[in-house]
Amino acid sequence: MSLTKIRQTHWAPTTSQFRVWKRRHYLGSGDAFWNEAAELLLRWEIKTRSGFSVTPADPVQIGTRPRLSARLGPIIIDEPIEVVDTLRSATRVGYAYATRPGHPVRGEEAFILVRSAQHVFLEIRSLTAPSDRIGWRILYPLLLVAQKITRWRYGRALAAK
Repeated sequence: MSLTKIRQTHWAPTTSQFRVWKRRHYLGSGDAFWNEAAELLLRWEIKTRSGFSVTPADPVQIGTRPRLSARLGPIIIDEPIEVVDTLRSATRVGYAYATRPGHPVRGEEAFILVRSAQHVFLEIRSLTAPSDRIGWRILYPLLLVAQKITRWRYGRALAAK
């Protein structure tokens, strides 16, 4: 199953290969907030405000392969990805990326801003499975805990202050 169909408003993949996860967070309201949040999302701010670095930090675009990095004390964990879909409409803005070889897990993740009247929500969709690399496979239970913490950060990254 793939997240690449981020245009779907009702996403309910059925797969046993991946852990399926989806949540929606209220962020704020108003036209100005919507415009700012959309711009920030497409400039990787959801990742950088959640503790990642993005190289290069070019705007989100299908086919780009930035390298995400997370720092855990003196250790830097590289997370190679590829943007597989983008979406920009009057009520939905977002992107999805797939992990590439070397990433600690296999799967895809999508971040979609949804506008309902004046309210702005962030929808996060995720498919996660253990990496093909044995070292990361061993750490998979710990990576799932780290993923929960990171998702909490995502929910706050673009919220109105």
